[in-house]
Amino acid sequence: MSHEVDVLVIGSGGGGMTAALTADACGLNTLVVEKSSHFGGSTALSGGGIWVPGAPAQRREGYAPPPDGVVEYLRHITEGLVSEPRIRQYVESAPAMMEFLEQLSPWFEFVWKPGYADYYPELPGGSELGSTINVPPIDLRRLGDDEQHLLQPLALAPRGIWLGPKELRSFYQVRQSWQGKAVLVKLVWRMVRARVFGDRIAAIGQSLAARLRLAMKDRGIPLWLDSPMTELLTDGDGSVTGVMIVKDGVTQQIQARCGVILATGGFDHDLAWRKEHQPVVDHDWSFGNPAATGDGIRAGQKVGAATDLLDEAWWFPAIQWPDGRLQFMLNERMMPAQFIVNGDGKRFINEAAPYMDFGHAMIEGQKTGVTHIPCWLITDHRSWNRYVIAGHLPLPKIPGSPVPTGRKVPQEWLESGVVKKAASWDELAAEIGVPAGQLRDTAARFNELAQRGHDDDFNRGDSVYDNYYGDPTCTNPNLRPLGKPPYYAFQVILGDLGTSGGLRTDEYARVLRADDRVVRGLYAVGNTAAPVMGRSYAGAGATIGPAMTFGYVAAKHLVSQRSTLIGGNQ
Repeated sequence: MSHEVDVLVIGSGGGGMTAALTADACGLNTLVVEKSSHFGGSTALSGGGIWVPGAPAQRREGYAPPPDGVVEYLRHITEGLVSEPRIRQYVESAPAMMEFLEQLSPWFEFVWKPGYADYYPELPGGSELGSTINVPPIDLRRLGDDEQHLLQPLALAPRGIWLGPKELRSFYQVRQSWQGKAVLVKLVWRMVRARVFGDRIAAIGQSLAARLRLAMKDRGIPLWLDSPMTELLTDGDGSVTGVMIVKDGVTQQIQARCGVILATGGFDHDLAWRKEHQPVVDHDWSFGNPAATGDGIRAGQKVGAATDLLDEAWWFPAIQWPDGRLQFMLNERMMPAQFIVNGDGKRFINEAAPYMDFGHAMIEGQKTGVTHIPCWLITDHRSWNRYVIAGHLPLPKIPGSPVPTGRKVPQEWLESGVVKKAASWDELAAEIGVPAGQLRDTAARFNELAQRGHDDDFNRGDSVYDNYYGDPTCTNPNLRPLGKPPYYAFQVILGDLGTSGGLRTDEYARVLRADDRVVRGLYAVGNTAAPVMGRSYAGAGATIGPAMTFGYVAAKHLVSQRSTLIGGNQ
């Protein structure tokens, strides 16, 4: 069987759906095929942030980071690993992509989250206000029959439990501020509404993926689920002309007159391939799309494409519970009264550092022969009753609560071995297998620095980014001495949001060979392509922002190439 379109998009995440919407709006007959039975990809599992300096949502509030400054910022963090044309393309095209989507469909409502700083706001071009763009929550009933096909997180929140883009920070301060308590009241009301009225509200990445799909439906762009690609098709000169897929058990050939855009994600869950390129990875601890196993990257390699940074991932420290569920460790690392130790019982990094940097520190530390994977977050009982830790709310015990509450650490947590409890530093050291004397020294040194109000060893709290989820009632939002026992240790593993290395591409998202020649007819975006962020991470949304932007760029380039061909034939 055969099928013919102008543009074929492989993958239905944020990058793929943005590419399809752009190509369709430019008059090209477009088809999206997806290997799994669910659309949304890793975008649907994400926090939904989109890092776009100069986005219309920012400009509407009177803020516009200078483009040259953003270019300089990206130059600094990528350290020469990314070409100047790719960086400039991203900085120039990301705001245009958002403006295009806003004008294309009423489903796209973008809001700015001011105050969530870039991850390196002190660098030239970095922003303390940040450039993270979000979408509002949406009722998934708007999807109709497609709701059942939206990829959902493995750990679903109870119905009615959702937080808007600007509510999470307040929620983490439920004991410190009235705003936090107000968010808690909202959550209770939302649960009641969901039970009474059947609301199925979704926020963050779920909302973004749903809105992209709704815009596609309005435009009549077909999406074929359960249709894995088996190979790319080429002509005599190596140009990509289409793909082979399997749909309904039948192999089909799809010809793409203008080009193929690969948006299949990374190789998050191909453990053998990951161990080859990332030897430190011994477990499947990825938060990425379960269907992301490297199909697009391998297909590109088979037609001569080069790859870059396959040893990288979007690292994210996490907790793994005995049932296999993974949980981000974000705000906990910014809490004042805590520190993190390696197998020697020593601190090794600013605990509040951006998660990519924290992951790199774990990897580099592991290479020294000292255990850093896992490491341990150490805190005290006062903090347990004051801050949100591992999803536990610091509130009196609430019977029937969908999340842990109460003054005691859940017994099942302690029995799992993921959390340790002790009445002294020596006892805690024995529990987590580190030298007792060193742990005592580390705790004493940390408390001394916290008492002074400055972390002389790792400068925790110096960055505006560090402070975001800290405690604003403390002189240094990230520092406070630990108090009396019991003490707790939470095991921290090396998770990730997906692999970040992939096919080499140019500033138009065209796939390149090792000699920098273009593989004609083939484009790659998102985690299928080597990252425009290099080995770093500019700010919240620095995966989805480039995926959507280069999806837009790829489609626009296809349109320009088609116009050139048509003009030449006239």
